[in-house]
Amino acid sequence: MKPVAVFRHFPIEGPGYLATFLDAHAIPWRLVRIDAGEVLPASIGQFSGLVFMGGPMSVNDDLPWISPALALIRQALASDIPVLGHCLGGQLMAKALGGVVSRSPVKEFGWGEVSVADNPVAHEWFGDLSEFESFHWHGETFTLPAAATRLLSSRYCENQAFALGKHLAMQCHVEMTAEMVTAWCEAGSGETNAGSGPPVQSAEAMQQDLAKRVATLNQVAERLYVRWAAGLV
Repeated sequence: MKPVAVFRHFPIEGPGYLATFLDAHAIPWRLVRIDAGEVLPASIGQFSGLVFMGGPMSVNDDLPWISPALALIRQALASDIPVLGHCLGGQLMAKALGGVVSRSPVKEFGWGEVSVADNPVAHEWFGDLSEFESFHWHGETFTLPAAATRLLSSRYCENQAFALGKHLAMQCHVEMTAEMVTAWCEAGSGETNAGSGPPVQSAEAMQQDLAKRVATLNQVAERLYVRWAAGLV
């Protein structure tokens, strides 16, 4: 199998549990460090799938790698190569497919419940799961591209995930590990210090019962990654 390309846009926003999943299932993968100046490939031909991770930037920023990333996503869909997006990655997918990414009326930072939509596509991805606690770290949101199906919503963000065939875009972060949560709390203290509850939690609140919360979220991620990986070419 050709490797899965995992695009990292910020040093502490790596693949997290996705790397654990890929290794456990003997799926080869290659980390493309956009944050370290690595250039995006011009073609998707060498990869079995594309994964875009998160980052503090906006897909509307004038950054040299954004247009090539959007082109890669469109190329992958045209070639039926599965694409997976986490937060910024989901926003890249939305924009590449005709959706609009804009500032969210409410920021979400920390743990919060998301509801699974009651439609056949959502049931294909989540089974009988109706809600779960995910991790959030975003100040922007996306609209649904044409033909996409909403999978998840939260109290503060209507579009938390969508699917389009074998392609999955998420606003929330299901890839988290305990180490990532801790690192984000340290790096993002300026944004979370003012938080005293939903939708912006304090670093202390984010790290309460951390091992248990992450383990539960890993189970959700496992389900999604299994479904997504089934489409790898």
